[in-house]
Amino acid sequence: MLSVSALQQFLHDHFPLSTTMGVEVLAATADGVTLAAPLEPNINHRDTVFGGSASAVAILSAWGLLYVRLREEFPNASIVIQRNTMSYQRPIPSAFTASSFLPDPAGWDRFTNAFRRKNRARLSIGSLLYCNGEQVGELDAAFVALGLEPA
Repeated sequence: MLSVSALQQFLHDHFPLSTTMGVEVLAATADGVTLAAPLEPNINHRDTVFGGSASAVAILSAWGLLYVRLREEFPNASIVIQRNTMSYQRPIPSAFTASSFLPDPAGWDRFTNAFRRKNRARLSIGSLLYCNGEQVGELDAAFVALGLEPA
């Protein structure tokens, strides 16, 4: 399993925006990835978190979950986002977290079987945003894993 520090280093090396936004990996398991981000580099004109920043952290946590899961079985797979919908329940006035999860855990087997057969597969992943112990947003996204093309 990928360590918290290894995932954080990977995100900072490959997604420079994560460094600028102050993203920190708090947890990285096959059940979910939790990221934290401070208010200051993500602030908007209303002194709350900019919606684009909240969305980016939620997407990174969902992307991270698929990355952590794929590292074991398909380490050379590429991950791209296909679509996402972000819902905001309330303004985010301070530091916040994004915790990813599989909405349909049984879908993992379908995903890996499709990836083996077609060298590509799609998976839905969710991420919940929290601030001060309250849920403040939710991401619903679909990611596609692509394998190396056969020679």
